Amino acid sequence: MDEVRVVVAHSERATLRVGDMFLKVDADQARIDAEVAAMSRAPVPTPQVLWRKPHVLAIAALPGTTLGRLGGPATGSPAAWAAAGAAIRNLHDAPPPPQPGRAGRSIAALSAELDEECGLLVAGGVLPVDLVTRNRQVAAAALRPWKPAFTHGDLQIAHIFVDGAEVTGIIDWSEAGQGDPLYDLATFTLGHEEHLDDVLAGYGDGVDLDVIRAWWSLRSLLAVRWLTEHGFDPFAPGCEVDVLKSRM
Repeated sequence: MDEVRVVVAHSERATLRVGDMFLKVDADQARIDAEVAAMSRAPVPTPQVLWRKPHVLAIAALPGTTLGRLGGPATGSPAAWAAAGAAIRNLHDAPPPPQPGRAGRSIAALSAELDEECGLLVAGGVLPVDLVTRNRQVAAAALRPWKPAFTHGDLQIAHIFVDGAEVTGIIDWSEAGQGDPLYDLATFTLGHEEHLDDVLAGYGDGVDLDVIRAWWSLRSLLAVRWLTEHGFDPFAPGCEVDVLKSRM
C-alpha cells in the first residue's frame, strides 16, 4: 500500500501525496475550478488532471525537482533558474484570463490591506515598529499602475519543477488570473535574491528591480501573521522576517 504523505495542511486546504498522485482538498470549490481552468490556458507545462470531484482535485506528480524552498538552500544551475525565468515570461506574455488573480488586487485595496496589517503587526508586538515602518516605505514602490498579465499568483520556489535546465511543470494554480507580473517574479525569488539575476537572464528585460524589492517587503508584511496563525514559522532562518530584516 502506498504511503500517504501530508504535503501541506491548514484550515483552508490540504495537499496529500499518495504514490504518484497528489490529492488537493479545498474548502472552496471555486478555487479548484479556477485552478483547473488556469492550467488548461497556461502556455507552460502543468500537471495532468486525473480526476475532479467536489472539493477534491487529483493530479499526477511531475518529473524533476524543485529549485529549493523558502528558508532552505537553493539548488539547480544558473541555466535551470534561467529556464524558470523563461517559462514565467511565456506565461506573462500569454493572453490573460478574464478574472483577476491574487496578483491583481487593486492599488487602493492593497494599500488599505497593507496599512491595516502593519498596524496590527506593531500593535500586537509581532514585529518591531522600525522594521515595519522601513518595509512599509520600501513596499510603496509596488503600489503603482501595471499592465495586466497572465499571472500564477502563488509562484513559490517549490511550485516550479525542473529537470536539468528544462522546466517540467508548474503546480498550484488556484490564485491565477490577471495581475502584476512582477509579483510572480518577486514571489519566486523571495528569500533567494542571489538567483534573481539568473531568473532575469531567462525572463528578459522590462523589469524594475525596485518594484521586485518592494513586493518582497509587501508580501512578507502581509504574510507574517497569517503564517503564524496557520502553523508556519515566518521567523525561521531565511523566511519572511529575515527578508524584512534584509531591507534595513
